[in-house]
Amino acid sequence: MPKMKTGASAKKRFRLTGSGKIKRKHAYKSHILTKKTTKQKRNLTKMGLVHKADESNIKVQLGI
Repeated sequence: MPKMKTGASAKKRFRLTGSGKIKRKHAYKSHILTKKTTKQKRNLTKMGLVHKADESNIKVQLGI
């Protein structure tokens, strides 16, 4: 059988933490930043975690 391929989009967007959770970047931080408050932009900069319901789909994409 051929090898499992990792989803190219998933490997660019997600990283594993030491405890096995999946880190992600927040959306809405790329453009149209003038109408967003400084606090909102600052909080979007920080990393977030993927929701438990979505973890299994992402792990399939990452080949875990």
